[in-house]
Amino acid sequence: MGRYNFDELIDRKNTASLKYDFGIQRKGRDDLLPLWVADMDFRLPDEIIERIVKRAEHGIFGYTDPDSSYKEALKSWLYRRHGFEIYDEWNTVEPGMVYSIALAIKAFTEPGDGVIIQQPVYYPFMETIKLNNRKVVNNQLVYKDGHYEIDYDDFEKKIIEEKVKLFLLCSPHNPVGRVWTSVELQKVADICLKHNVLIFADEIHADFVYSKYKHTSLITLGERYAQSLILGTSPSKTFNLAGLQIANIIIPNDELRKKFRRENDASGYSQPNTLGLTATKAAYTYGEEWLEELKEYLEENLSFVRDYLKEKLPKVHLIEPEGTYLIWLDFSEISDNHKELEKLIVDEARLWLDPGIIFGRETALFERINIACPRKTLEQALVQLYEALEKSGRRL
Repeated sequence: MGRYNFDELIDRKNTASLKYDFGIQRKGRDDLLPLWVADMDFRLPDEIIERIVKRAEHGIFGYTDPDSSYKEALKSWLYRRHGFEIYDEWNTVEPGMVYSIALAIKAFTEPGDGVIIQQPVYYPFMETIKLNNRKVVNNQLVYKDGHYEIDYDDFEKKIIEEKVKLFLLCSPHNPVGRVWTSVELQKVADICLKHNVLIFADEIHADFVYSKYKHTSLITLGERYAQSLILGTSPSKTFNLAGLQIANIIIPNDELRKKFRRENDASGYSQPNTLGLTATKAAYTYGEEWLEELKEYLEENLSFVRDYLKEKLPKVHLIEPEGTYLIWLDFSEISDNHKELEKLIVDEARLWLDPGIIFGRETALFERINIACPRKTLEQALVQLYEALEKSGRRL
C-alpha cells in the first residue's frame, strides 16, 4: 500500500475545468463522462500543495523570474530522471508547449515553408503550422500489426521535395504511445542534420514511460545534434500543472536561442506565472515518490483496460502504449464511419473522448482515451461503452 490514494474520486465540476465544465459548449450536452483532454484527476501530494499555499499566503503577486533554486530543481530533475545536464543559460521559461512551438515556427521558418510532422499526432501541431501560414508536411507513421513505425524513406523524400525547414517531433508520441528508441531517433536526426532541418522535440510526456521501456531524450544523442535542437520540457503533464502555465525550452545553440527569444519578445511575453514557478520547483524537488506511485497505478489501469477489452470488447483493439497516459484504440471493426462512431460514443455511451479524425484523416476510426483517473471512473467508462455497443446490435 502506497502513501497516495489514486482511487479517491474528487468532484471537479464547477471549478472552470476545461475537462468537466464545458460539455455544453463543446459537445452540446453536460452528461458526458470525460476522458479526453490530457488532464489527470489526481490530487497533488501535500508537499507541493503546501508550498503553493505558503507562497499564496504571502499575498503579493508581482513580477517574478526563475531564481537559482528553480534552476537547480529543474537541472537536478533532468539529470536524475533523464540523464543529461544543461547550463542555466540554455533554458527559457515559457507559458506552455504549444505557445513555444508557435514561437519556434515563427523564429525558424518563413511563411510558406514546410514544417514536417508525423501523423497521427497531437492536433495542435497541425493547427499551429497552418495558423502561422506555413505548410503542413506529413510523414505518416506506418501502422502494422497493432504497432507504429517511422517511414524513413518518406521522411527524407518529403523533406527534400517540400523544402522542409523544421521538424516537430513528439517524443514520447501522442497519441500512439510510442517511446522512440535511440536508434529511431538517430535515424531521423541524421536525416534532419543532412538537410539542415531544425528539430523541435516535444518531450512533455517523457516522465510517463512504462516499465519495459526507456525514454531517450534527443539531446543525449550528442553535441552535433544538440546544436540543431529546440527541446521542450514541462511539468504540466507530469504533475498536471497545465493551469499554472510553465514550460522549459532548452536550446544549446546560442544563435538559435537568440532568435527564439527575439520572437518571444516580439510576442509580448516576459515574466512567467508566479505560482507556476513555485509549483514546478516544489514538484521537481518533492514530487518523485508521488510520481513513481502514480506510474504504478497507471500501469494497473492499463492492465485493467487490456483485460476488459479482451473479455468484453475483443473487436476494440488496444494499441499497446510504451508511454503516456493516453491510450489509442482502434474501432475499425466496430464501425466504418467516423461520424457514426462519434455519435455512438457521445450519444449512446455518453462518453467524451478524443476522436481519431482530429489527429489525422487516416485514423478517423480511432479514439484516444485518458486513463489518468481513478479505476472506478475508468471502469464506468468501459461499462458505458460496452452497454452502448451491445444495445446498438453490433456483434462484439
